[in-house]
Amino acid sequence: MAIKALTWMVRSFEGPVFCYHEIVHNRVVVDRFEALGVVFVDDIDDVPEGRPIMLSAHGTAPAVVDAARRRGSFVVDAVCPLVTKVHHEVRSRAEKGYTIVYIGHDGHEEAVGTMAVAPEAIHRVEHVADVEALPDLGEHVALLAQTTLSHRDWAAVAEAAHARFPEIWTPGRSDLCFATTNRQAAMVELAPRCDAIVVIGSANSSNTLALERLARESGCATVLRVNSVDDLPRRADGSADLMGTIGVTAGASAPEELVAEVIAALNPTNGTETLRVVDEDEYFPPPRNLRDLIAAVDRFASFGLGGPPTRGATTGDRDVPASDALAALR
Repeated sequence: MAIKALTWMVRSFEGPVFCYHEIVHNRVVVDRFEALGVVFVDDIDDVPEGRPIMLSAHGTAPAVVDAARRRGSFVVDAVCPLVTKVHHEVRSRAEKGYTIVYIGHDGHEEAVGTMAVAPEAIHRVEHVADVEALPDLGEHVALLAQTTLSHRDWAAVAEAAHARFPEIWTPGRSDLCFATTNRQAAMVELAPRCDAIVVIGSANSSNTLALERLARESGCATVLRVNSVDDLPRRADGSADLMGTIGVTAGASAPEELVAEVIAALNPTNGTETLRVVDEDEYFPPPRNLRDLIAAVDRFASFGLGGPPTRGATTGDRDVPASDALAALR
């Protein structure tokens, strides 16, 4: 959703379009947007007044959202709805007098944005020892988490939190992202069958690094993380230097074309097999104000050409992969 939303921003506005933080944690995706004139910033004050701004999928602190709306001519918040859910839970629990134990990585954009929702009521933990070091938090304690955590990492810390605070409140539905947990479930099945695993994704992607760790923990002796096909080890003749049964997976924000390129470079002699553990049918549409903008532009263009009213440019958005939307801008 976030990648496609930024492609619509690039189509709809004369550049440059600004984006607060990397739109997703994937180096290839960010590089391609930069080549199209998108400017990524870590401080809203670095955006010239009156320029269009997109806020990244990882979620943004409320004060930064307000600053962006004051500064930008048009602001699209591409926050993942699953992160929005956690923000709502933080706000709701804090207003009810709870102290929140939040499991998240130090410095990760999602964790920073979430903690800023109620900074006076939240304690970030990452390891079991962090839970043990917490002060007495009273009777009303809630447990929430960064959406892209490894389930194994989350489970150990959550168990420690339950032991420390037996009456701790937890949400009815897990905070962990389905795109993350589904990939991890597949990795548990995949790794024992492989001589080597290639994980496609960037070093600052939490869910990609979780896949890399899980591949090793699940019994695969050789695990490689690559940004793209260019990072594969090569023989003198240029062929990929990996032997045996090779597993290939990717972080949640890696474009599908990167997976296809890696598989092509591996040149499997006995073909490929797709390991499927679950079918995903979730869909997140573009943010509403962006949908309204696109529909208005589409109607205006149709009217100007003497055509009939159209149904809107995002009608078929669900069927358009993010990779295709980005490739169409080249």
